[in-house]
Amino acid sequence: CAACHMPMARYTAKAEGREGQVFAHLPVSHQVSDAGRLAADGVSCAMCHQITAEGLGRPESFTAGFVVDTTTPPGSRRVFGPFDIDDGRAGLMRSSAGFRPEMAAHIRSSELCATCHTLYTHALDEKAEVVGTLPEQVPYLEWKHSSFYGERTCQSCHMPAVDGETPISGVVGKPRAEFSRHVFRGGNFFIPRILELDRGALGVKALPQELETGSLRTAHHLETAAAEVTVLEWRVENGVLGLDVGVANLAGHKLPSAYPSRRAWLHLTVRDGSGRLVFESGRLNLDGSIEGNDNDEDRHRFEPHHAVIGRGDEVQIYESILAGPGGEVTTGLLTAVRYLKDNRLLPEGFEKGTAGEDISVKGLAREAEDFAGGHDQVRYAVPVGAAGGPFDVRVELLYQPISYRWAHNLELRPSTEADRFLTLYKNSSGSSAVVLSRAALLVQSP
Repeated sequence: CAACHMPMARYTAKAEGREGQVFAHLPVSHQVSDAGRLAADGVSCAMCHQITAEGLGRPESFTAGFVVDTTTPPGSRRVFGPFDIDDGRAGLMRSSAGFRPEMAAHIRSSELCATCHTLYTHALDEKAEVVGTLPEQVPYLEWKHSSFYGERTCQSCHMPAVDGETPISGVVGKPRAEFSRHVFRGGNFFIPRILELDRGALGVKALPQELETGSLRTAHHLETAAAEVTVLEWRVENGVLGLDVGVANLAGHKLPSAYPSRRAWLHLTVRDGSGRLVFESGRLNLDGSIEGNDNDEDRHRFEPHHAVIGRGDEVQIYESILAGPGGEVTTGLLTAVRYLKDNRLLPEGFEKGTAGEDISVKGLAREAEDFAGGHDQVRYAVPVGAAGGPFDVRVELLYQPISYRWAHNLELRPSTEADRFLTLYKNSSGSSAVVLSRAALLVQSP
């Protein structure tokens, strides 16, 4: 974890021939050493902008395999940016920050992001021997297998360019076009809210309004640019309301992507002409669980991919389910060796048949014809019997960065940190999801 979440402290230790540390730097509020401050600071501007082009895009650069020049003496080391800096401004930066700026195209490449966002974890047995490897998150490889490859970079979505020209520094900054906003749009609106709940014990330095702004911006991006849900067709025959629901992935990688605790799912309700609820699938409970989801009810089971849904306890969940060496369902990254299910929505242009093993579809979705690059289609067979119309149909695609099972499995390994997080999760679980897209339809019964 330290390799990407505490990269400055970890890379410094690595350069000095030492192992990286995580828990040695806790609690954050008590750190007074240089290593402690670097660890608490996490990722800085100087970290990403010092990464060289060496090995980028190749497997050796993944899982924090980036290269930083540690041989050049401090005060003369390079930092890379997308613009050519004149001698005067370069001298000013060197005197104030201790770095020599240099224009380099790789700073705008997806391969730079891939160094930390392509991560393989290793499962260990009781003797701490490696027994398997898991592609824990590989959005870069998903992107390379999509139609976004060669057209749009990671930065174009997650660091969108400012409209017009803007100065890139507060002191004698020269206005530049195509300057990327360092907002780092991601998929986790939930953790900033968790941090605010226990800011004292967690050593949080960001102001409450800063955390809330970050959370709101993340949620807004998800709600406006992630997916689109539509009702494609409907029919009423023999007391059954048939609905074909389409889900489109607008992202350049699987949705949801990255850390496997994330999931998206369809919530569909049907009410008759009197307003009575006659069918519901995928309701979010206040504790963060999904009604009818096998995995939330039993950690040993999971909900399969559905082509047709005809009961309220069936729900279409787009997720990845991990398995241990014996095939058991797990949420432990140090025990997981493969995926039992991976039906996360595919990006546009993604070909299931030619996808490599690390990004392949797993489970029933692999053979489902309606599950393809850029979209999925689910048929609902809703028993309405003699209920009178018109039928009010509402469908929405919800998204949750930390699912119920991933949080509650922490109960299996109690510790101060796990217990604290689970308490915070339980206190916030009612607001653990956002709606990515919704659609409504009024069906006139014949």
